[in-house]
Amino acid sequence: MEKRTEQQAGVLYAAFSYILWGFLPVYWKLLDHVNADEILANRVFWSFFFIALILVINKKWGLFKGTLRGLAQNKKQLAALAVASMLISINWFMYIWAVNTDQMIEASLGYYINPLVSVFLGMVFLKERLSMLQYVSFALAAIGVLIMTISYGQFPWIALSLAISFGLYGLAKKLIKVDSAVGLALETLVVMPLAALYIGYLLNQGTNSLFAGSLSTTLLLAGAGAATAVPLLFFAKGAQRIPLATLGILQYIAPTLTLILGVFIYHETFSSIHLLAFTFIWSALILYSLSRTKLASALTVKWKKEKGMPM
Repeated sequence: MEKRTEQQAGVLYAAFSYILWGFLPVYWKLLDHVNADEILANRVFWSFFFIALILVINKKWGLFKGTLRGLAQNKKQLAALAVASMLISINWFMYIWAVNTDQMIEASLGYYINPLVSVFLGMVFLKERLSMLQYVSFALAAIGVLIMTISYGQFPWIALSLAISFGLYGLAKKLIKVDSAVGLALETLVVMPLAALYIGYLLNQGTNSLFAGSLSTTLLLAGAGAATAVPLLFFAKGAQRIPLATLGILQYIAPTLTLILGVFIYHETFSSIHLLAFTFIWSALILYSLSRTKLASALTVKWKKEKGMPM
């Protein structure tokens, strides 16, 4: 009974984190009068200090310092941390820019594609094997992307940039085994000096929005740290309590909410071509989710036995 209660709490925590991520575009829309590069700099800068405060409150500051010392002596992990920091910064910038240039639908497409990109990267770099259903899901996703490319007359580079940067970020994170809050503090610490220098540069040039515009703009820019960290903290609480397969299904909450916001609240164009492309992507995700169930695994084992294939 206690384990079941823990899992139920985990589902609530994880679902809430994805709901927050799904509604995050509303926050960035409130800052659409500020350049995406300044929003990113403030997001990185204030995220570090907000997470540092959380670490102090949760008595994990010692763990942070110990992890930092350990990474300084491990060149491989230090390089992975630097790469992860740059990738998540690129991902954040692309997402903010996409939202504030009225391209939320394509941004949501990126996060629908992301799980499939992650599986593909696992196959290429970690030599993970795929099932037949997963290969079919890749084919369906590829058709969806191809439809978008032909209909737009150009490659859906925003969606794929978001999916690939976040997929590579996850790959880099596999090499860094640390507490999630400590990990975010370390990642933001790497790029925080650059963010601080850029904010200082804008202040010196007199082109800054922080402390120069309205009070609401300043508070929103400073609050970007909390807006970044709070969903992650809830996600960490959920991820510790529920199976990875459940977490994988819940992750589609965020791009679905972003898609709904883009179409119904911000009135972005969602044509029949969009619907056709998304149908292929959604079908790919359904197959991918099914491929991770016990029934699919049992059928795959049975099929391999019948074909005399290696297990």
